[in-house]
Amino acid sequence: MAKELDTPQQNVFGEPLQLCSEKPLTGWFRDGCCNTDENDRGQHTVCAKVSDEFLEWLKKDGNDLITPHPQFGFPGLKEGDCWCVCAGSYARALEAGVACKIYLSRTHIGTLNVVPMEKLKAHALDLS
Repeated sequence: MAKELDTPQQNVFGEPLQLCSEKPLTGWFRDGCCNTDENDRGQHTVCAKVSDEFLEWLKKDGNDLITPHPQFGFPGLKEGDCWCVCAGSYARALEAGVACKIYLSRTHIGTLNVVPMEKLKAHALDLS
């Protein structure tokens, strides 16, 4: 799935998208960033610093990111890991009151089509 992107994608501030995580390696393209394209139906664009509460909720919501799948190179996530999560899932977690903290500089601008900036800012780790 990895491919070379022609131009750098932008974060929610309209600046170059920053790295989300290389350990574990995340992203739709498994490039460490929350880059996306038209094939990314889940819109894996929110750079989340996951919590146990969020991971357990996500599992109940139908996306188990806890269980390792070594055959796909996926170690399973634990509290404190950063991961590009689906914007729709994050929006539902916000509504359920279980959203974890996120990095805005690492979150793709396309997320704003799903989650308003005010809600993202309320959970941001990188606002000064």
